[in-house]
Amino acid sequence: MLQEARSQDTRSREARPLDPRTPVIVGVAQVTDRAGDPTVARTAVELMVDACRSAAVDAGHPGAAAGVDVVAVVGGLWSHPDPGRQVAATLGADDAATLVTGLSGTSPQRLLDHLSARIATGDLDAALMVGGEVFRTRRRARRLGVEVRRDVDPTLPPAEHFGGPLVMATPHEESRGLVEPGGFYPIVETAIRHARGETVEDHRRRVGELWSRFNAVAVDNPHAAVRTPMDGNAITVPSADNRMVAAPYTKAMMANNSVDQAGATLLMSAGRATALGVPRDRWVFPWVGTTADDPPSPSVRMHLHRSPGVRAAGRRAVEASGVGLDDVDHLDLYACFPSSVQVCGTELGLDVDAETRPLTANGGLTFAGGPHSNSVGQSLAALVGRLREQPGTALLYANGGYLGKHAFGVYSTEPPADGYRSIDCGADVASEPVRTPDPDFAGTATVDGYTVRHDRDGRPADALVAALSPGGARVWGGTDDRATLDALLADDLVGRPCELDPDGLVAL
Repeated sequence: MLQEARSQDTRSREARPLDPRTPVIVGVAQVTDRAGDPTVARTAVELMVDACRSAAVDAGHPGAAAGVDVVAVVGGLWSHPDPGRQVAATLGADDAATLVTGLSGTSPQRLLDHLSARIATGDLDAALMVGGEVFRTRRRARRLGVEVRRDVDPTLPPAEHFGGPLVMATPHEESRGLVEPGGFYPIVETAIRHARGETVEDHRRRVGELWSRFNAVAVDNPHAAVRTPMDGNAITVPSADNRMVAAPYTKAMMANNSVDQAGATLLMSAGRATALGVPRDRWVFPWVGTTADDPPSPSVRMHLHRSPGVRAAGRRAVEASGVGLDDVDHLDLYACFPSSVQVCGTELGLDVDAETRPLTANGGLTFAGGPHSNSVGQSLAALVGRLREQPGTALLYANGGYLGKHAFGVYSTEPPADGYRSIDCGADVASEPVRTPDPDFAGTATVDGYTVRHDRDGRPADALVAALSPGGARVWGGTDDRATLDALLADDLVGRPCELDPDGLVAL
């Protein structure tokens, strides 16, 4: 009966006249370099140009790249003031406007949402979204002591900026050691473990099995950085090739930005696509884009392992699509670290451990790798490929910062029933309760989450601990006492009392 209802709905959509302003993805591309000599490796701009050209070829019209109205670039770790202008000039799109986003894992989805909405209102006819990095080449060059090729044009004025700055932590949080995602997400993982009532060993096995499913997708992805098959034990148990980084995360559970990759999406109105004669089997329709932010400071959030922003944006995206979550054919959940996937699943009401559909289109950031903020750009290209191979609907989730920025997109091989919808869910989050910071707190607190960071040789180095004061403030501290580190590694100590001194030193 369900399949029959879905078939009737599809026929109904096909019977409706298609609004020529309907946004449609007609071309996608990923480009991956693995050059051994960093002095001859391609630059980020060159990779982005190649990705844009390839996206036009994917649409069946190589010349379409020269006719876009906008070249919109996902911000990167490079110093180009207007990379879109350099890309547009090389493509022959001299009249195109340009945009560049800030740094965030949500940037590709939010940018695609922005461009789709502009096409739907008639403001644009065609746009290229592209992002790319050569972080692998830069790392190799530093290690070898050589210079890489550079093509920054400092004479260009800065491009129009899309999206606000990415704020991840307060100065106080940074002073206590909260300085990178690789320290924050393992803390969330221990909060998840405690909330589920799992032992350290049971949790390790469960998360290893979850992450092995991402690895299995990457093994079949020709663009993936890591295609070596790994089971749960190989992923979660430290070894010579897989050191512990920030417990409970080994290297095989951490985001991997050491790639030379670019990805591009060619988006246009259905009217333009029809006029160009783009084959209908290349078309994938954006249906819905939703956004929401949690407070950027983790200190003020009520729970480390929950996200009102994910809940609001994710559920609104599913509701607006008119397709039940169980009936979505393809999923791509932002997979920088296992905790991000689990928090998303919890807020969507999706059991990620029991789910039989793949949770990723390309393998996630550990195994597929990701060019920093354009990781979702790569995922989207892979997801479009999945939809073309197996028509239906898809849900994509993007996450930025310390689980603070969120964006969802719904995509389909059929046009939306009521036109494209862009939904800001900020009001749904604004009423959520928050904690009051107490940066000067010292005394007895309760451990709320933690990680033990390891050195390059895999030895425990120090701990970063989140705790709750008696008044409910989330406070931060750490220690390098070896006995305390061993205790934190051996058992789940979330919920246990600890002592925090005025300088942030933690004693259990």
